[in-house]
Parts: sequence; C-alpha cells; structure tokens
Amino acid sequence: MPQPKVLILRAPGTNCDAETSFAFQTAGGKPDVLHLNRLLESPRLAADYQILCLPGGFSYGDDVAAGRIFANQIRHHLNDVMQEFRVAGKLILGICNGFQILIKSGLLDADDSEGPSASLAWNDSHCFIDRWVHLQAVEGNCVFLAGIQRLILPIAHAEGKFVARDETVLDQLEDAGQLVLRYTADDNPNGSLRNVAGMCDRSGRVFGLMPHPERFVDPTQHPQWTRLPEIAEGAGLRVFRNAVGYFS
Repeated sequence: MPQPKVLILRAPGTNCDAETSFAFQTAGGKPDVLHLNRLLESPRLAADYQILCLPGGFSYGDDVAAGRIFANQIRHHLNDVMQEFRVAGKLILGICNGFQILIKSGLLDADDSEGPSASLAWNDSHCFIDRWVHLQAVEGNCVFLAGIQRLILPIAHAEGKFVARDETVLDQLEDAGQLVLRYTADDNPNGSLRNVAGMCDRSGRVFGLMPHPERFVDPTQHPQWTRLPEIAEGAGLRVFRNAVGYFS
C-alpha cells in the first residue's frame, strides 16, 4: 500500500503540529497539517486520509477548559464524519491537548447515558507541569502501543489528571481494556486515578495520551542523551511507526 496519509488537525493555539508532522514523516507516513476551519468547511476532506491526529498545544487558548471548544466543534459539527472515519477502520490519535479533545468530544467511548463518565482535570499541584515521566503500557489491542512495554516521554500540561465519575466506571474502562498507558507507580505527576496516562477506545484504534511522543523522536531530544547508552531513535517514534505500519 502507498504511504498512509495523515491529517494533523490544528486550531488557534495548537503548537505541536510541526513536531507531530515530522514524527509521522520520519515514521514513513505522509502528513498534512490542516486548520480545523478547512475541515468544517469541507468535512469530506477527511475521507482522503487513513490517520487523523489532534496534536498538543492550547487550542482556542483553553479559555473555557482544556480542549473544550475544539471538542464541541467535533461533537456538534463533525461527529458524523468522525464516526465514519472510525467505522472505516482508520486510526485517530490525540496527544496532550488532543487527548483532552478526544475525551471531551466522546470519541474515546467515555460517554454513557448519564453523559461523560471520565475526563481530564487540573493537576493535583494546580500548576503547569513540564518534565519527563516513566510510563508502562498495558498489554491489549491498542494499535499505537503494539509491542511497547515501557516508555520515557516528556509531559507539559496543567489539566492532565485522569478522573472518572466513580470506581465502577474505572472498573468498566479497565475491564474493557481501555486504560492502556500508565505512569509508573512512583512517577505519577498529576494525581491521575490508577496512574492513567493514556486511554483508547474499545477497538484500540482511537488513542489519547497526555505525554508527548513527538518530542522524543530523535535521541538528542532527551536531556541526558550524552550520558545515556546510545540508542538509534527516541522512544516516542515507536508510537508513530505503529500507526503507519498498521496500514502496510
């Protein structure tokens, strides 16, 4: 199959689209960065792509809540297009602000008859946190984490604490295999319940995570790269390779 085409959807305040485009290109994909307004004007543009990515940043300044305005645009104007994208067996990735958008738009199966059952809230510190974290992937059907057990990636967020309505919801999400990426027990930076750093939908083809894999594509992006054992590529690149490889 030819290179899978990747639609990277940006909005005012998005600031990780260039890095994400580079990561997908390095992984063998063919990325295009498109403003959300272009898709709102011509929703059928999405049909030309195999992978959709919502990158990190502060869409619309996070003025209402992190990712809320972007998520409402999807929920009220692009929901049919997004559901068709999913049903067609394509992939959707949300990174940091993109994860906030995915979970608030309902694309991560976090909604039920009572409304959203899970969300991302303010960090326990009530501060913006920018540092590296240790992560552990949970074995399951998440396409993006195939073959990955552990990761070290940077985070940069103020509203990254994964919360759920109650323990029953958490049990349901866990039993469904959706809580697929965790901070290690001694490295939870924001107080996320059950150390959740990333979540997928039931199909494993829609995935959102708070850490930034696009910021660790090249080994030299790690702050200790001169002192660590030599590696061929940054750990985050595997996430993008898995997405591109899914269509090969």
